[in-house]
Amino acid sequence: MSINYFGAWTLLKKEVWRFTKVYHQTLFSPVVNIVLFLAVFSLSIGNKITEIEGVSFAMFVSAGLIMMAAVQNSFANSSSSLVMARVMGYITDYIIAPLGPFELTFGFVLGGVVRGICVACISYLAIWCFVPLRIHCFASCLFFLIAGCLFLSLLGTFCGIFCENFDQMSAMTSYAITPLTFLSGTFYSTNSLPEFWRQVSHFNPFFYMIDGFRFGLTGHHDGNIMIGAAFLVSLNIILTFVVYMMFKTGYRLRN
Repeated sequence: MSINYFGAWTLLKKEVWRFTKVYHQTLFSPVVNIVLFLAVFSLSIGNKITEIEGVSFAMFVSAGLIMMAAVQNSFANSSSSLVMARVMGYITDYIIAPLGPFELTFGFVLGGVVRGICVACISYLAIWCFVPLRIHCFASCLFFLIAGCLFLSLLGTFCGIFCENFDQMSAMTSYAITPLTFLSGTFYSTNSLPEFWRQVSHFNPFFYMIDGFRFGLTGHHDGNIMIGAAFLVSLNIILTFVVYMMFKTGYRLRN
């Protein structure tokens, strides 16, 4: 298989420039949102719940908020890019260009990953001004941040190809991505749930992203870190193959 490395790199740069050109909306706005979340929860609950399983309430919630912002923006970047290209009609520019399925997958997916990591870094610095964040295990933070952003960027690429307009994409975000994010232990420990719901929550891939990243920051985890890592790697491999085949066959792109 011949790979157009220059084309793949050019598409990636285009995706990165696309979100950095409107950085107020794509990078700083999500950070403002999670800082407001932290302020509201700290003011309303922080005085009543000072710790969650040995971790200060502010640090516990901060880890979940940083990861939540990162993965949501990874999804938004790749999905909006493809839906916009299809709605406005310039998706043909990608199809007729000398870009194969590998180059298209590389450019769109890694563009979302880069945005997610940028949002996470800015969020960390913003929250650090109010909460004394530390890093317990840098390797765990890095792995789960990249794995989580990769998963959501792949999912966003899949949805961007599958959905035909912004209404369908909005429905996907409202009915699937947002609920799964909020019900993954972002604001609470899943150990506090009844046994049945605790087991159900462990089938949620968002749980392992947030739990692994929280372990990297605080040393606390609700689930098995190794199982979570293996679960995310498996999902990413499967989704990468699916997205690659969608680009290769031109599914819903060549009509």
